[in-house]
Amino acid sequence: MIGPSRPGPGVAAAAREVGRRLAEGGAVVVCGGGGGVMEAACEGATGAGGLTVGILPGPTRADANRFVAVALPTALGEARNALVVRAADAVVAVGGGVGTLSEIGLALKMGKPVVGLGTWSVAPPASDAGLLPANASLVEVDTPEEAVRIALGITP
Repeated sequence: MIGPSRPGPGVAAAAREVGRRLAEGGAVVVCGGGGGVMEAACEGATGAGGLTVGILPGPTRADANRFVAVALPTALGEARNALVVRAADAVVAVGGGVGTLSEIGLALKMGKPVVGLGTWSVAPPASDAGLLPANASLVEVDTPEEAVRIALGITP
């Protein structure tokens, strides 16, 4: 689960709903462990009895939001974005700043499926369209329900 650390209220609500539905579907919610979309997704997942993992940019577990069950400090700063997407079977992006865009790019490069809800629209130039890894895809959706349905149906 990826998205901005300072989302608007609608984005946070959507992230909370995605987190809840992912947990209800049996998924472990992995995120950057901070505030904003990450906290909202963890709150939704925790409320549904799910497991949450935060891969933190800093060196201490104390930086995790209160809904992270497993906090993994990395001291890698933004480089930890690669670990967040590497740990995922599928990436759900809700909203997003440039950090989210970097995670979308990394996920596609790693061949991970990405489901986008109100996030960046990304497509390679026509001349390079065949250069994406075979499993890489970016599916844009309109609702949290659709995002989760597609994410849980995707296999790595």
